[in-house]
Amino acid sequence: MSLAGGVLTAALTLPRNSATAVLALPLTGDEPPVTIPRDPAREAAERELSKPMYHENDPSLAQRALDAVWDWIDKLFGAASTATPGGALGLAVIVLAVLAVATALWWRLGTPHRAPTSAAALFDDRPRSAAEHRASADAHAAQDHWNQAVQERMRAIVRSLEERALLDPRPGRTADEAAAEAARTLPSHTDRLRAAARDFDDVTYGGRAASPATYDRLSELDRDLERTKPVLASSSARSTAHNTRQGAAP
Repeated sequence: MSLAGGVLTAALTLPRNSATAVLALPLTGDEPPVTIPRDPAREAAERELSKPMYHENDPSLAQRALDAVWDWIDKLFGAASTATPGGALGLAVIVLAVLAVATALWWRLGTPHRAPTSAAALFDDRPRSAAEHRASADAHAAQDHWNQAVQERMRAIVRSLEERALLDPRPGRTADEAAAEAARTLPSHTDRLRAAARDFDDVTYGGRAASPATYDRLSELDRDLERTKPVLASSSARSTAHNTRQGAAP
């Protein structure tokens, strides 16, 4: 046994109330035993134990932290299983039930999306024709960029109505406003115009992803509006008056 080992052994077995410590060191002859006071012996032992050779197999800081986390989780589940009827089995049933409800809600409602706080303008500051918006929409659709394709197609619809003088060109108009105004002269397409405005808002401000079917709906609406004859205010008034006279005739 080395001197350090003897110091360590003696320090660990010292009486707590002893004034001095006698270390039994290996003697080569008739040498007297070496006595060391308690405090220096303890310090010598601490220095010996602090050497890296005694800590080579100690867990790393990350491993100790991970062990502490797992111990905390184990205690948490242990306390929960104690308080839950049926113990650990009852706790497992409750956890599975909560997961099943969460999965069902996600499947039914889909991923939550942030609702738009306000509707922004339909067009940006750079005016473009309806044909330019259609070309841009088709280019986005060819690359499967459906969100941008839907946005550009809705802008093409509104710009086309402005070019036909069915809508007054007005900066800052929203998709909902455009749909409501267009429905006055194109009443047969009221529901489809409103649906198109909702699709535009969902994609642009609601965080939803468009699909090819969404783009196809807007493209078909754009083509149908081009072929639809508007109901002008004067024609509507004459039709109303005619119907009134017909109803009043004996």
